Amino acid sequence: MTLANREEVDITGARARRPAAILGGMDGEPLLPTALRTFIDATNAGDSDAFVAAFTEDAVLDDWGRVFRGHAGIADWNRTDNIGVGSQFEVVGLERTADPHRLVATLRVTGGGYNGTGPITFEFRGDRIARVEIAPA
Repeated sequence: MTLANREEVDITGARARRPAAILGGMDGEPLLPTALRTFIDATNAGDSDAFVAAFTEDAVLDDWGRVFRGHAGIADWNRTDNIGVGSQFEVVGLERTADPHRLVATLRVTGGGYNGTGPITFEFRGDRIARVEIAPA
């Protein structure tokens, strides 16, 4: 896909370039907001500090009704449900929402905890994640 086939979409308050179908970056990888890319890359690298830093100070993570708040809460969830159990993420789909600051990413998750594929809704504030909702598909 050439750059001419891409459209600009405002997801994080900054203009982000991505293809009309959202998937299919130059190397076949999805083009993601920086905070979402950090969420995935930090998890896959086992970098807990970078993972927590991808969130705003007052972020909320709702995992099937279990709610974690702020950096301390996000770090707790990360320890028990994410990097702490060796999770690995692969993006398999992205969807826009009516809210330009929200995005639904379908992730394939593997590791020592949850294994499967499902949607995760991300809400961004500036260049960080303000809210994550993990719910049944």
